[in-house]
Amino acid sequence: MSIADDLTQLEQLRDRGSLSPDEFQRAKNKLLRVQQPRPAEPLFQALNGLRRSINDRWLGGVCGGLAEATGLEAWLWRILFIALITLGGTGVLLYVVLWIFVPLESGVPRLNQS
Repeated sequence: MSIADDLTQLEQLRDRGSLSPDEFQRAKNKLLRVQQPRPAEPLFQALNGLRRSINDRWLGGVCGGLAEATGLEAWLWRILFIALITLGGTGVLLYVVLWIFVPLESGVPRLNQS
């Protein structure tokens, strides 16, 4: 089914009185918004939103923040940093730099719900 067909169905529902004008407008906006491709977010905007976690932290919250930003589990980030530490020590340097330059997220720590 194409967007035009969906819009035609919405108009028919509105004309029959099944949808109010407000409901029609919301459904139309939702349909058009879903169908439009989203432009790729630039890397610098994604990095600008990076914050250290106050909930998922062992040391400085770097791995928890990276997990929230990327969608990977925090334990994977921790393993990556441990691997970098054992393979020449770059993990320590990278972790400390991120700890210093990435700000802590604001807010009150949430209790673990698991």
